[in-house]
Amino acid sequence: MNPINVAIAGSGYSARLFHVPFFNTDPRYCIRKVYERTTDRVKGWLPDVEIVRNYTALLTDDIDLVVITTPNQTHYDMVKQAILAHKHVLVEKPLVATSQQAMELKALAEQQGVTLYVYQNRRWDSHIATAREILHKDLLGEPVDCEIRMERYAKSKNPKQWKETGEQGTGLMYDLGVHLIDQAVYLFGKPQAVFADIRSQHEDSIVDDNFDVHLYYANGLKVSLMASKYVREPNAQFALHGKRGSYVKAKADSQERLLIDGVAPVGQWNAEKETDWGILHTELNNDLVRYAYPNANTSYRALFDNLYDHLVQKASPFVTLDEVILVLTIIEKAFESAKTAQKIAI
Repeated sequence: MNPINVAIAGSGYSARLFHVPFFNTDPRYCIRKVYERTTDRVKGWLPDVEIVRNYTALLTDDIDLVVITTPNQTHYDMVKQAILAHKHVLVEKPLVATSQQAMELKALAEQQGVTLYVYQNRRWDSHIATAREILHKDLLGEPVDCEIRMERYAKSKNPKQWKETGEQGTGLMYDLGVHLIDQAVYLFGKPQAVFADIRSQHEDSIVDDNFDVHLYYANGLKVSLMASKYVREPNAQFALHGKRGSYVKAKADSQERLLIDGVAPVGQWNAEKETDWGILHTELNNDLVRYAYPNANTSYRALFDNLYDHLVQKASPFVTLDEVILVLTIIEKAFESAKTAQKIAI
């Protein structure tokens, strides 16, 4: 089987950190071209790749898969162009700024007979994969509360200026919120309603940089999703409480940090120390237990494995466009809730 020929639009943080290391260590893929408008920085980590200055130069007959890692505002037009050129597309989250645009692109991809896959890699964070295993094993009983956080400390506004323009599709909800909501949907499915507090805390900011979003489910479960740029001392990244017990993981997943450090994503590359595992405190066989629960075997590579299997063997996609549309719908409803101070039905 010949490798899938890949062209990448963009050469920023996302391309360098979250895509190239996985393609470069997987013989099933071959990066042929990268679109950079003005710079040649990609030569530092892909010295033999062809650099093109025009996006349409990626859409040639020798390319099978176009990977779009450019700013959110460009996604709709670039994805549409690639689909109309009969290319499969892997696009960074969020797919687009609105659920309506997402539905249009889904219909277009189906019409053209190509794959449109959204890069929701955070489903394979260690705490999310482990919580999914714990839920499957029913180790906590009926879930009643869950908190998922992505917090950091940043005294200044985002240095990536395109994230601070105030255009629809920018701000923290479309940056980290799209991850957190996708994680909630992945673990628990579609919620019934949302209530949100979305704020701007940085001086002179015109985009949201803090949010507290609550998702409500039919069985009484509430999922709280929080992100801020003013957190020096982090809270636990993840906490799941059920009627028999709890699973709490204090430390964030290690994969982004390891990729920043240049660790190649092969083998057990992201195995965390036992001291970094989450704590399971629950009742098992009528006994109360509390111990460090081993992380599930997880890696962002699972997304690339599934993408290949989907393209070559027609395997079902792990990240479906219906889920992507639901996440965008929840974001829209969250902004409506924040504006009206009301709980909004999904």
